[in-house]
Amino acid sequence: TAGMEASGTGNMKLALNGALTIGTLDGANIEIRDAVGPENIAIFGLEAGDVMVRRKQGLDASDVIRKSPRLERAIRAIESGEFSPGDPARFASIGHALRYLDHYMVSADFDSYYDAQRGIDARWQVIPAWTRASILNVARMAWFSSDRTIREYAEDIWHVPVHPSASPQIGSQREAKG
Repeated sequence: TAGMEASGTGNMKLALNGALTIGTLDGANIEIRDAVGPENIAIFGLEAGDVMVRRKQGLDASDVIRKSPRLERAIRAIESGEFSPGDPARFASIGHALRYLDHYMVSADFDSYYDAQRGIDARWQVIPAWTRASILNVARMAWFSSDRTIREYAEDIWHVPVHPSASPQIGSQREAKG
């Protein structure tokens, strides 16, 4: 959910290893998109400002569900016990929450997520496109390296002097000339 910044570090780790991020436009996903390019990330759902507006209007998602036959079928299956035949009421509270307590905008973002996932699925079928995007994710994520992050924390937060270290060969050559 945009505005929650709950997945940023995990998405960075995944992108560093070649995964294509699918997520809302928030927090680290904005930074990832800026680094890898909008064509190499799948953004879906409401943006943080839209989430705040929707929450002020209430958490009832009935309007969204009415407009989405696919979502309506999924919630009906959850509520009817399709996934718990021995205990049909087991997941009824999940259906209720998706309909009337959509704090995390699961219902509000559903159709947008579905479309983004279908786009990812289609890209996966075109191996060169998928491979290119995956490689570009790794190559363009260098900015998120722990070396840079630790250096910035040391300088800007901890106020510890940071000196670039030279490799042993370079240091030895300097000493020989000195």
